Amino acid sequence: MSPVRRCSRTACGRPAVATLTYVYADSTAVLGPLATYAEPHCYDLCAEHSERLTAPRGWEVVRLSDPSAPTRPSGDDLEALANAVREAARPQDRGDGPRGDGPRGDGPRGGGPRTLDPMEVGRRGHLRVLRSPDS
Repeated sequence: MSPVRRCSRTACGRPAVATLTYVYADSTAVLGPLATYAEPHCYDLCAEHSERLTAPRGWEVVRLSDPSAPTRPSGDDLEALANAVREAARPQDRGDGPRGDGPRGDGPRGGGPRTLDPMEVGRRGHLRVLRSPDS
């Protein structure tokens, strides 16, 4: 007997990566990680067949994730990452008063109030909003 279990689909010889079990009472097909032992009423499937699995009309497919398998980032993960980058890019409030704390009381470096580029409309982190040259 081969140490590697093969896909149960006819004419498919690829190695199995998932096990399919039917729960007839609940009209549910359960697809999970490859079972430790081959069971007579379970079907071992390769990666391609497990991804393309569909159930009969009226049945539900439950896909159990493999905790050891690498996961893809979800939309929530990407949004959280974008929010973290935005937060890190925000200027930090140093507690300076409206006039600052420079030697002359007119800014953090004492060289007078900070002037913006005449083309610059606003700033957020390292990004600048510039006025259109036509206006």
